[in-house]
Amino acid sequence: MSSFRAGPMLICALLFAGATTLGHAQSAAQWQARQIVAAQKSEEIMRDADQRKGLLAQFQVMRYAYAGNKDPAFHLIFGQYLSWYQTFIGDYPDASSSFSIKQVPLPDDNPSPLASTEYTARPALDVIPELAKNYQAVFFNEAHNVPITRTLTVQLLSKLRADGFNYFAAETLYQSDTKLAARGYPIKGSGFYTEEPICAEMVRTALKLGFKVIAYEALSDATGDAREAEQARNIYQQVFKQDPKARLVLDAGYAHIQKTGAFLNGSSMVEHLTKISGIDPLSVEQTMLFPHQSSDDDHPYYAPIIQQVQPKTPIVFVDKAGKPWSLRPGYDVSVFFPPQELLRGRPTWLSLGGLRSPFFVEGDRCGRSYPCLVQARYANEEADSIPADRLVLDPIPLNTILHEHINNGHEAPTSELYLRPGKYKLTFTGEDAGMLYQQDITVGDQPADAPPAKPDPS
Repeated sequence: MSSFRAGPMLICALLFAGATTLGHAQSAAQWQARQIVAAQKSEEIMRDADQRKGLLAQFQVMRYAYAGNKDPAFHLIFGQYLSWYQTFIGDYPDASSSFSIKQVPLPDDNPSPLASTEYTARPALDVIPELAKNYQAVFFNEAHNVPITRTLTVQLLSKLRADGFNYFAAETLYQSDTKLAARGYPIKGSGFYTEEPICAEMVRTALKLGFKVIAYEALSDATGDAREAEQARNIYQQVFKQDPKARLVLDAGYAHIQKTGAFLNGSSMVEHLTKISGIDPLSVEQTMLFPHQSSDDDHPYYAPIIQQVQPKTPIVFVDKAGKPWSLRPGYDVSVFFPPQELLRGRPTWLSLGGLRSPFFVEGDRCGRSYPCLVQARYANEEADSIPADRLVLDPIPLNTILHEHINNGHEAPTSELYLRPGKYKLTFTGEDAGMLYQQDITVGDQPADAPPAKPDPS
């Protein structure tokens, strides 16, 4: 992760922070200055964490740095950093809590689709491929610390590949990993967000389906509009200049795929790309209408639509002429994700719409060495691959601090990995990355003593 510069991503955090309530007797300039100091401190902590051996040790650095600093400005900024690492270790509920963007209604929001009888809710898995047939490029956005916003893209790749899309691109893939295509799966050096298993599965799936996977991240120190322009040039040079008939699927964060409107005092990456190439992509918005850990952060449209439609899978709305509904200008279609359910503390959306099944794991294999990192790698991949899924077992919740972390008297924890059918190498490692236990498993051979569990509403 050392080659990723988190600074450009923090621009988003700083903008979002501007909408929060300022402290008493504190000007906007003072609040921003505190955030800049917090951003610099966050960079230092992440660099320190990256020097530790093993992902679990890196997470521990992040975890205790967050707990040990009570400054609200630091929590606001560093919470985003911490949330990335929480997704890396598979702790998705805590990641959503550490950094959450409140979805406030804006003046240019379109009326709710419930306000018109013209709109009908339909499965996003069906509608988006239908819409994509008329486009040369399809761009999806994601909330980097909320990987439910990656799950639909993973599921859609096979349909889009069957319809002729042949290039795939993802934000913060590293151009330095020149062996990604030949290897067939991402490793730590492949990218920043690919450290998270669902993001890695997105790239792995694209490779298996025969997409040509490209990295387009800016190589300079550019930020804001300059970074957007450089990314657009990289995409154009690697895809459309080389292959004018190429059909591209792209995954990026937040408003990088916004086709119109103000963006960081300039233009978005998509706007720059359209100017260069003349290509107008289908822009699929996925970061505004998903269930937040606190319902107070949900967009006001979310709850009424979920209550009326009661979706079990991601949905979009289309009118009688087949035109999709979007929450805001700049996007062609907005996706609603269903409410989250938890099974032994893990969200069931990890099943990727049924492509993966839960596999029971228990802390007895950890030998009372907690926290304990459990990882399942595909049997045909090397030990440096990003696993298909990973989680941390610990009798104490991961959001506690050091003096509360006492293991005596606690029962061995249990949880669920989510895996496709097939063979895997299962490993249990401690905080020092030392091997505690390992075994070969086949999904479907669930341990006979695994107790039944029902999803609990989150």
